[in-house]
Amino acid sequence: MKIGFIGLGVMGRPMAGHLIGAGHELLLHRVKPASQELVDRGGKALASPREVAAAADVVILMLPDTPDVELVLFGSDGVAAGLGSGKLVIDMSSISPVATKQFAARIEALGSDYLDAPVSGGEVGARNAALTIMVGGKPEVFERARPLFEAMGKTITLVGGVGDGQTAKVANQIIVGLTIEAVAEALNFARKAGADPARVREALMGGFAASRILEVHGERMIKRTFEPGFRIRLHRKDLSLALDAAKTLDLSLPNTAATQQLMNAAIALGDGERDHSGLIRTLEVLAGDKP
Repeated sequence: MKIGFIGLGVMGRPMAGHLIGAGHELLLHRVKPASQELVDRGGKALASPREVAAAADVVILMLPDTPDVELVLFGSDGVAAGLGSGKLVIDMSSISPVATKQFAARIEALGSDYLDAPVSGGEVGARNAALTIMVGGKPEVFERARPLFEAMGKTITLVGGVGDGQTAKVANQIIVGLTIEAVAEALNFARKAGADPARVREALMGGFAASRILEVHGERMIKRTFEPGFRIRLHRKDLSLALDAAKTLDLSLPNTAATQQLMNAAIALGDGERDHSGLIRTLEVLAGDKP
């Protein structure tokens, strides 16, 4: 199958690589030195999203934010200009559920199909083809795309109609963000109380507080390894999506708001490009430590 892939960042590069490994022909846009290896493996670099869409059967987007997706889809020389009947656009970015429904309607009006399919699992999940993929769209379109998802992910769920995948991803990010904050508070408390945070984490991993986040991100906090798997700046964006949606729903998300404020502080301290486990540094500053 001819697949266009736009968005070759930390997550997109290995995802596109798995599609090449599965035998698909990849048409790429914005190839940079870090993603040149995809061209070396057979991918073809094209000059614009329009060219990618015109040549591909399926176009996959993996972009940072809602405005980026809108620009690539509908900007000058965008994907929409190269679409035709029977093609498929899959947005695997994490963006606004409301905007997703609007984008889908515009793409479907051109005779193409649309799925939103955001992912969870970070860089490690992308590299290992073990992503959780949350999909919104028509069941028959989902089945058409399933082999592509299976090349990139492990847990693949059709959540509901268009936009529901993004809603599931926002819910995921609420849980992840608040749990990272809770783990950071607990380990910071242990340290300030004079206990060894590493031993405390070891003890907690055998009890009801055990979680994947305590296991992975707790270890990062202890070892001070904050190279980004998922940046604080991007996680703040996801919590902003949650709070924007909550406002339209007249819904209170008090702890989501508090965690977003801590991420604002982390970014103000210069930590926006660090892994979201680096949120512990912000709590340490609040506890009187030097940044």
